[in-house]
Amino acid sequence: MFGLSGFKEVDPGYVAEIAAKGAHLIDVRTEAEVAQGVIDGAIHIPLHLLPLRAADIPQDKPVVIYCRSGARSAQACSFMASKGYDNMHNLSGGIMAWARSGNALRQAS
Repeated sequence: MFGLSGFKEVDPGYVAEIAAKGAHLIDVRTEAEVAQGVIDGAIHIPLHLLPLRAADIPQDKPVVIYCRSGARSAQACSFMASKGYDNMHNLSGGIMAWARSGNALRQAS
């Protein structure tokens, strides 16, 4: 559920479910990390550029933000929630949890 932080912590199974229904996926990792693989359909917005790109993020559908382990994406979700976004979801455990759950990664383009 949405806690005091203003965003929801979600597991890989939930992310797969809402991604299939059109959720917006954002990868806040570095270029070097992204080169190792991404979740299909995700767009790359490095964490340090998020304040400049916040207006590009939709408010009318769920948004899942992820990083390697879930720490930077939690910061990103908190930042977006502080800007009035109430649709933020953090992938708990990050892309590492996604891969450990048997979900596919694709090579970044």
